[in-house]
Amino acid sequence: MNTLAFALLSFLARRSMSGYDLMLAIQPLWQAKHSQIYPTLSKLEAEGHVDFERVLQHDKPDKKVYSITPKGTEALQAWLHEPSSDPNIRDEMLLKAYSLWLGDHDAARRLLEERIAYFRKRLQRLEGILDDVQTEHHSELDVPDILSPVFTRVKLLERAITTARLELDWCYEFLKQIEQSAKKPR
Repeated sequence: MNTLAFALLSFLARRSMSGYDLMLAIQPLWQAKHSQIYPTLSKLEAEGHVDFERVLQHDKPDKKVYSITPKGTEALQAWLHEPSSDPNIRDEMLLKAYSLWLGDHDAARRLLEERIAYFRKRLQRLEGILDDVQTEHHSELDVPDILSPVFTRVKLLERAITTARLELDWCYEFLKQIEQSAKKPR
């Protein structure tokens, strides 16, 4: 089973979801598209790791709501004991930043400003999600339990927020240096 399959099982272990809901839920942790999620769900269903219930909708096509099976839970529990792979960083912006010496100051500014806008929006969205979770599950978080799905969700949201803030700090510093460089006579 690939990492995406385990990721989907991880979300389904918390609650049943449609493929679309899974795609939205997984985005803060793992980048996956519809074209990856649905074939993986079909494979998980064929292997007996998930099953689904068809939900009739009047104004839209029917949807499948997936649930993890006992076999899927066992696979997920076994996966937790396997070593994790090295972190995978594939960020096109970093490659462009590496090549900025070939461009001009305006292109460099645009690159950083686009990234700043992205991380501002991401930070705002993550902080909103964290606030909602903390408000909804306040009593569970008073005495943290590492084996609680709420606690682990909060810890991952906090990590994502910290990462977004670090990215913003790096971008602001880089942008400041670009501005200083643009003022130097050539």
